[in-house]
Amino acid sequence: MSEDRPARPSALIESPCTKVCKIAPGSRLCLGCMRSIDEIAAWTRMSPADRRAVMQALPARRASVDRAD
Repeated sequence: MSEDRPARPSALIESPCTKVCKIAPGSRLCLGCMRSIDEIAAWTRMSPADRRAVMQALPARRASVDRAD
């Protein structure tokens, strides 16, 4: 067997995960990555375009949550 196997496809999916998984009760967003529970659960099944759209929304979400504190 060759050791030069391609990486698993899921290993190639970009993710905003910061491994700080804590859901804010008010916004129901993860305070680490700012994704919703539904987005986190569906991440590997989302199309690349859908993941990019979520990624583009994350900075605005963070600013919104930061102002609410």
